[in-house]
Amino acid sequence: MALRGPLFRLLRTQLGHTCHQSRAQSVAVLGAPFSKGQKRRGVEHGPKAIRDAGLIDRLSALDYSVHDFGDLNFHHLEKDEPYMDVKFPRTVGGANKMLSGAVSRAVGAGHTLVMLGGDHSLAIGSVGGHAQQCPDLCLIWVDAHADINTPMTSPSGNLHGQPVAFMLKELQDKLPAIPGFTWMKPFLSSRDLVYIGLRDVDPGEHQILKNLGIQYFTMRDIDRLGIQRVMEVTLDHLLSRKQRPIHLSFDIDAFDPSLAPATGTPVNGGLTYREGIYITEEIHNTGLLSAMDLVEVNPVLGANREAVEATASLAVDVIASSLGQTREGAHAAIDEIPSAKDDTEQLCL
Repeated sequence: MALRGPLFRLLRTQLGHTCHQSRAQSVAVLGAPFSKGQKRRGVEHGPKAIRDAGLIDRLSALDYSVHDFGDLNFHHLEKDEPYMDVKFPRTVGGANKMLSGAVSRAVGAGHTLVMLGGDHSLAIGSVGGHAQQCPDLCLIWVDAHADINTPMTSPSGNLHGQPVAFMLKELQDKLPAIPGFTWMKPFLSSRDLVYIGLRDVDPGEHQILKNLGIQYFTMRDIDRLGIQRVMEVTLDHLLSRKQRPIHLSFDIDAFDPSLAPATGTPVNGGLTYREGIYITEEIHNTGLLSAMDLVEVNPVLGANREAVEATASLAVDVIASSLGQTREGAHAAIDEIPSAKDDTEQLCL
């Protein structure tokens, strides 16, 4: 299923001036220290934890030109009353507007973008900013949760459980005019989205998934089919009609909590290390990854330093694998295997 070689490079040149292969040599890292999309504080420290786990050095070792643009400085309103039970709508909307512009500029400058969250409400701005430059993008959402509640179906009112609803054209008439979000319009069709790793889906979300015919794979599907088949179907679904840029939005809680304990909404029975890394390897092998999010690393919720470091280190592995780190390692080329005869002759001298 993975496309490689001359045909692949030809396909990538057809993606447009801001979505083509030259970006593969340059990575932009953008921190989004933001937590108002949910109740638990601490996820705003995620970008620092991921950088401290060695992200920049790891990407530099992959021979990328790495541009770390630091962290966005979000404005938090002192008074931001709920609207229809939606918490902090103006603050979340304003943060996503700022992020959208920053992502659009980075992608437009020819970088592959890595956005470090922060909570998953930030995907509204990250995917939206990417879509400004690459309107034909497709979205792979790796998460324990579907994050597709509308304000009317959300049990909590937390916007980190609603970002996909804001993106989808098919849900435009299901969303009220939320304060803080007048700047954005839906930009994604439901057929251009695939979920992987679901295991905690709200009733309203399940109805939306079924009604819109969205392609999704639960953990049961992964058990049943295997991760190789899941990725084959995912990439065929998104790329068979047209080769186009991929946005990967990866919530660290997609992994089993034994691997990623420092996160806000852990759910047992998640991805193994090997399954998660296989997902990112296959996405990289398409050559079409254009931007990605790594969200919901929350250092405050780690039971100890080891738990925090394990979660942040896993996040670095996910990002590096998405950008080409392989499990077989990167090896310097050698012209030929030395002969045992040569060694024997040396010993006799």
